[in-house]
Amino acid sequence: MELTTVTTDSAVFHDGTDVIVRDGLQPDTEVEAFGAEFRTLPRRGELLCRFATVNDVHFGETVCGLIQGSDVGPVLSVGPDDDPYPEVMNRGAVSEIVAADPALVVAKGDLTSSGRTEEYERFLEVYGVFGDRLVHVRGNHDSYHHGEFAAFATQEVELPGVRIAVLDTARDGRANGDLSADQVEWLDEVAARSDEPVLVFGHHHVWDPDVDPRSDGFFGLVPEASEALAAVAGRRRSIRGYFAGHTHRNRRIRLAAAPGVEFVEVACVKDYPGTWALYEVYEGAILQIHRRISTPEALAWSEKTREMYDGAYAWYAFGDLDERCFAIPTA
Repeated sequence: MELTTVTTDSAVFHDGTDVIVRDGLQPDTEVEAFGAEFRTLPRRGELLCRFATVNDVHFGETVCGLIQGSDVGPVLSVGPDDDPYPEVMNRGAVSEIVAADPALVVAKGDLTSSGRTEEYERFLEVYGVFGDRLVHVRGNHDSYHHGEFAAFATQEVELPGVRIAVLDTARDGRANGDLSADQVEWLDEVAARSDEPVLVFGHHHVWDPDVDPRSDGFFGLVPEASEALAAVAGRRRSIRGYFAGHTHRNRRIRLAAAPGVEFVEVACVKDYPGTWALYEVYEGAILQIHRRISTPEALAWSEKTREMYDGAYAWYAFGDLDERCFAIPTA
């Protein structure tokens, strides 16, 4: 049994495809349930708004777990009479997000598998239910194949209690990411004039100088762009976090250049654990709440995919509880 999600007043466990919810809990309280010990998230002041994010939705993908040039398995797909798994997973995500009724939905890249226009149009059909509440930007699966869509360099949305800044980190024909000087300058200006906390979203994760070798081939944001982003976050106290996808895992790190700022990766929609994230904005904190897509058909698929990469994928993708569900103080 896995403890998947902790909120201010509940916890969600998964036992295979079974979902167990322990609710009626008190905020910021130590709890023991089903052999797990955890602390519920704090509720600091009035709830101002909720918004949601998804990433790595991969419309059009047909094979899961394939690494070109490698025989690591298993490699998974669905039968010819079954719904494609991106349809199953995104349908489940959208139904759950609709039920949460967020003020905004940010889709932060890899909208498609192969950058085809028809894949992008399908993304818009499925997520179009959110209307003008949907903000989206491309990822490497979109730009690598020279897809000419969702290349929005910068986007800004103001919500009650928080300002959302979205950056296009993708590069045509390349798998890794970058930021232009104009984008960095734009973010600096947004953060300088904001009286609210600023949360920044993009597809590629940051380079960590304490862990990652310095290389222009780094899989995420190239070192120079990561340093520029961290420099802005370090000098603009309004910036509280940068949130990415791309790696298909839940992770949370800090960089010395930006003390107190969260650099977060959120797992993918398309396979295990099958993730979307809810953000609750309070007067004194912003909560990230990881949600595992829990429609029966989605759980049936994501349970199959947890064994990818010789069984290491579940450990890699799921992350620790405090990398999935946590509070960012804002006051």
